[in-house]
Amino acid sequence: MAIKREKREEMEDHCLAPYGIRSKNSKGREYPDEKPKYRTAFQRDRDRILHTTAFRRLEYKTQVFLNTEGDYYRTRLTHTLEVAQIGRTVALALGANEVLEEAICLAHDLGHSPFGHSGESILNKLMEGQGGFDHNKQSLRIVTKLENRFENFPGLNLTWETREGIVKHETEYDISDAEDFDPELRGHLEAQIANAADELAYSAHDLDDGLRSGLISTSQLQDLEIWKLLIESVGWDGKDLNELDRKRIIRRMIGIEVRDLIESTDKKIKDSRVSSVEELQQLPHNVICFSDEMQKNNRELKDFLFKNLYKNHRVIRMQVKAERIISALFSAYEKEPLMLPEHIQAGIEKKGLQRAICDYIAGMTDRFAIEEHQKLFDPTRRP
Repeated sequence: MAIKREKREEMEDHCLAPYGIRSKNSKGREYPDEKPKYRTAFQRDRDRILHTTAFRRLEYKTQVFLNTEGDYYRTRLTHTLEVAQIGRTVALALGANEVLEEAICLAHDLGHSPFGHSGESILNKLMEGQGGFDHNKQSLRIVTKLENRFENFPGLNLTWETREGIVKHETEYDISDAEDFDPELRGHLEAQIANAADELAYSAHDLDDGLRSGLISTSQLQDLEIWKLLIESVGWDGKDLNELDRKRIIRRMIGIEVRDLIESTDKKIKDSRVSSVEELQQLPHNVICFSDEMQKNNRELKDFLFKNLYKNHRVIRMQVKAERIISALFSAYEKEPLMLPEHIQAGIEKKGLQRAICDYIAGMTDRFAIEEHQKLFDPTRRP
């Protein structure tokens, strides 16, 4: 029996908590759009995000290590998929809308520039006085303006709820600017889950990649409370860390963190006594949370990663190279816009030269940016 959209919407009423967003209650889309026969509004959002050029490009964008460093480290795409998996797990356990959750998680990093946060930082500096650059805002630009896939409207014409989840994406490294999306209201539960899933994923997987790369050793970790908890939990003997042991430890870390997140958030929601989406968004605090002990452990781990991985001399060298590449590209295009592809030149009058250049560079993969730099500055390379 084929299950039509109306039946799926009815199933949501039975499966979701009162504060989980029903797709039938969506505030809708900016442009008129025929409703699918077999998909809910949020299923359509998720599918449109998956098929974007921006999503495919994430495969060759940096998480911590440049794409050229090796095939086994996380990329922005694998990070995104891991965030979506964690987000779905938490959403299902808490009675949030799993499909909306997946859509927000899959879209949360679409606007990231090449070379990770170092690329974002230098683009923001280059765009000073021109509105700056922020990957959250760029993600929204992509899904509302830059993706050109439909005849009747720009962007993807996503629902309000998915766009709100993208806009209200907040982590320690991401600050939201929800000016046009009820800024006085907190993110809905699905948005809050995406934020926590993002932080959980990058902490666990940056630790994994740091160990794999040799930039972090187990001896450096021995005083961290989370590490003590993990090695005791898996029964690791403390000798040489082989690949299977490392995978067991990281897998256990994610499991422990996810369980703590679900149980702590569930308690906070119950204590808040909310019974609707609106009530949850009007609370003076977010409901998504870890226990006090886990929050303390995570803080200790983040500080460790910042000092020993993100500020490691090899990572810093990569970041400096990235900044030089982006700066050189931006300057070259600005001095001679005719070096830009014709379809980018066509947008200059409407966007302004600097914003057109910024959009173009932000959409590049690490590999493309490196090759473009070589084409422009290496006289032996064909343009």
